[in-house]
Amino acid sequence: MTTPPSALIIDDEPDIRDLLEITLTRMGIEVTTAADLSQAYAALKHQTFDLCLTDMNLPDGNGIELVQWIQEQAPATPVAVITAYGSMDTAIESLKAGAFDFVSKPVELPRLRELVNSALKLASPHPEQPATEGDPGLILGNSAHIRKLRSQTRKLARSQAPVFISGESGSGKELVARTIHLQGPRSDGPFIAVNCGAIPSELMESEFFGHKKGSFTGAVENKDGLFRSANGGTLFLDEVADLPLAMQVKLLRAIQEKAVRPVGETKEVPVDIRVLSATHKNLAELVQEGLFRQDLFYRINVIELAVPPLRERSDDIPLLANHILNRIAREYECSAARLTAAALERLQGYAFPGNVRELENALERAFTLCDDDTIDAGDLQLGNGKQPPVPGLTPGERQPLAADMTIPEGDIDLEGYLETIERQTIEKALEATRWNKTAAAKKLGITFRALRYRLKKLGME
Repeated sequence: MTTPPSALIIDDEPDIRDLLEITLTRMGIEVTTAADLSQAYAALKHQTFDLCLTDMNLPDGNGIELVQWIQEQAPATPVAVITAYGSMDTAIESLKAGAFDFVSKPVELPRLRELVNSALKLASPHPEQPATEGDPGLILGNSAHIRKLRSQTRKLARSQAPVFISGESGSGKELVARTIHLQGPRSDGPFIAVNCGAIPSELMESEFFGHKKGSFTGAVENKDGLFRSANGGTLFLDEVADLPLAMQVKLLRAIQEKAVRPVGETKEVPVDIRVLSATHKNLAELVQEGLFRQDLFYRINVIELAVPPLRERSDDIPLLANHILNRIAREYECSAARLTAAALERLQGYAFPGNVRELENALERAFTLCDDDTIDAGDLQLGNGKQPPVPGLTPGERQPLAADMTIPEGDIDLEGYLETIERQTIEKALEATRWNKTAAAKKLGITFRALRYRLKKLGME
């Protein structure tokens, strides 16, 4: 027979204590109650609980003291704090102290049940395990920086506190956010990532909060929006510093009220999400310059998590490079390439201003150019100050091709235009060699591997 979960409720008001006890008992939870901190400490020393729910103001102290005590003595027990209505500063203080979540008085029972169910999903913390290439959603690396980062993400995954992830472009901030999501009680829910700088300002409210059909020109059907799409899961706001001030106000209200009002609607819709955010910019400086709202900054920056740049963890490069090369090989159905000792030394001696993203790009480029499944230092083309050649065309072939180009008038899609030229060139080579890929690659002056890569990428297989 399965043992039912247990909870400790601490509140000095008998009516509130009874309401909470009845609600949790009906959820199949064994409840122990306490009227003050001394009774709570006695119960915690006698028994281990799956959840602790405490009022903030108690006769012999406050809930923050209890949160801190449990963090030290029973860190596997999630603690939720009951705060007075509108006491957002107190709620944030409890989250910083290590509270799992908070609920405001008067307690809304649906919100309370959501909180309890989320808390009970939490597993006990797992011991540190070395990263391996096959671990899904794991931050790869065994350096001290990455071991610390993995430990922090596991701890933060047990909380519902908003986390601000700082770090340079390409350092892996979205991967960190996804890892926090996967390791937490919301892992069964959606993970919605949005680049705030990529949404036109006139569409932001509709994109975030949704809209009602007919609410504006072009609204031909109802739309949920990002907040409601992330309901039950995590919303990751990347490059949050790019939000215009007018949108920052609306975002702050949605986060604080845990509700959104779709464009064209008169009523707010409740949402149950955890908000994670990130940017490569210095938010504190933007606040000082008046470009980012201070109240929103404090709301999303309850806990800050710094992602180290790749240059500070060069010992992780061999593991990362091996993982990236194997992924590229699987994607393009080729045999995996290996790095020579000289290539590996070159990678570990390079500063990587673009971080892991630059490492990925360098290896993908080298993968298409190398011979005999071996990447040497020269194939990496790092830090020589020159523009790397486009895989698929040798320098000698590019010049006459560029001279023969007819540039269309007006605005053009450069990426699409260059892709069309590349596709046409490859088709001509294949037709000239009767679709013999080995001969076509030779005619194009590239390796067979590079041709297979281009065919796969262009969807020409």
